[in-house]
Amino acid sequence: MTSGLLPKPLRDAIVACGYFPEVIESTVARALGSETIEASCVHHEATFDSDELHRHVTVLVLTPTRFLVSHTDDGESPGVGQALATVESVPLRSVRSVSVTSVVSNPARYRRGATPDEVWLAVGWGAMRRVEIVPASCGDPNCEADHGYDAQNLDDDLTIRMSVAADGDDSVARLIAFATALQVATS
Repeated sequence: MTSGLLPKPLRDAIVACGYFPEVIESTVARALGSETIEASCVHHEATFDSDELHRHVTVLVLTPTRFLVSHTDDGESPGVGQALATVESVPLRSVRSVSVTSVVSNPARYRRGATPDEVWLAVGWGAMRRVEIVPASCGDPNCEADHGYDAQNLDDDLTIRMSVAADGDDSVARLIAFATALQVATS
């Protein structure tokens, strides 16, 4: 199966990342099969470690029945370049939560329809869990008693953050549009 099945805006977003687009396109197209794409979003994250550049591209795809999450990273093989591409296929009925957090600087000046400074999309379907343990308190700011610990058991399957400063207005707007489509599809 070729990447010709992917819509042009999705192909263009993958190519714009500049990171092995043929590998990413082929991986997503194989996972897509004959389903149509209702919404998509591409996130490119580059990090630096000493003198090395590490790249990570996430492609999110919403179909009528599934939520596809594709991750492509640099591999580690001595003397040979590698890209590791994985696609997780989540039935929409399995998605337990879709949370969208918008960060707005200077909220008194915010106007309806303006792009937030950054957006976080968190999706949980129960594949991974995270436990946060913090010291418990009674709420009295002067209390010095040991109240033990509180713990939260949280879904931690996927979190994507995009900001206007790092990714641009258009990318943040695409993440918002994708997140809205996913919230509607899983409600």
